Amino acid sequence: MVVGGWWLVAGGWWLVAGGWWRCKFRVSTNSDVSSKAAKNMKIKSYRDLETWQKSIELVEEVYKETRSFPKEEIYGLISQMRRAAVSVPSNIAEGQGRDSTNEFLRHLSIAYGSLCELQTQMLICYKLSYLNRQTYERLEDVSASVARLINGLANSLRK
Repeated sequence: MVVGGWWLVAGGWWLVAGGWWRCKFRVSTNSDVSSKAAKNMKIKSYRDLETWQKSIELVEEVYKETRSFPKEEIYGLISQMRRAAVSVPSNIAEGQGRDSTNEFLRHLSIAYGSLCELQTQMLICYKLSYLNRQTYERLEDVSASVARLINGLANSLRK
């Protein structure tokens, strides 16, 4: 069943590019896909997770925007923001590659913590006028989207 463009999967939800997935099964609304074939579809990689993909976009944006920061921040905010941003998709990938759901949840929690750290640093940069309002709001929107995706994935794993 598709709800607002998302896939409904019995027993839990996994948000990935193209729809919702369960750990090992995808239930498709496409009538030409047999249920037997749908049951054999698996998430092959963390790269299939929309949560990971969106967090990679955030990393790219952070790197792009921090290029114009003052040189005296190279070992300060620039370094901290970049490390926090990189930590988000890295922990999502590492958690998905682990053997247990609890380990995946723990890494999602770490990713969320890094995201909160990054959001705090973005606000500091805005307050110090390193980011203009438009850039700050754009970055905040992307980071809020990543936060929602992380929370949704974590909630689906807890079910």
